[in-house]
Amino acid sequence: MFKEKKTQNKYPLKFKQSNHILKYGRFGIKSMSFSRLTENQLNALKWVLLKKLKQLTNNKKSYRFWTLLSMNFVLTKLNLESRMGKGKGSIYTHAIYVRPGMILFEFDNVTEQQMKILFNYILKKISLKVTLIKSFS
Repeated sequence: MFKEKKTQNKYPLKFKQSNHILKYGRFGIKSMSFSRLTENQLNALKWVLLKKLKQLTNNKKSYRFWTLLSMNFVLTKLNLESRMGKGKGSIYTHAIYVRPGMILFEFDNVTEQQMKILFNYILKKISLKVTLIKSFS
């Protein structure tokens, strides 16, 4: 008999699907180190990626872009003057812990040359080690 583990939070801490192989696109960006990405960091990264993709494809909507990360962690904080024993604190943002081998983004309908330019641009913007992967199908 399988008994569900009780947790304080109702969201799953682990993903149901495997996220180390390409599912949708032809190219992907895979993490190679442990890190924590907050909601603001992820949104800024998506915005920069879409802006650069538009620039590379001359504003043509031919490319496809998937974000495979979903926030699964809540970050809380008490104010600095509070004493100990006053509870957990209010939620100030959501986050995700990125493990090595997780695919962060997938791309399709982008040439290999455009993808290399985009990847070199992303390397300067992201705080963790990433690598470019390509599907062979």
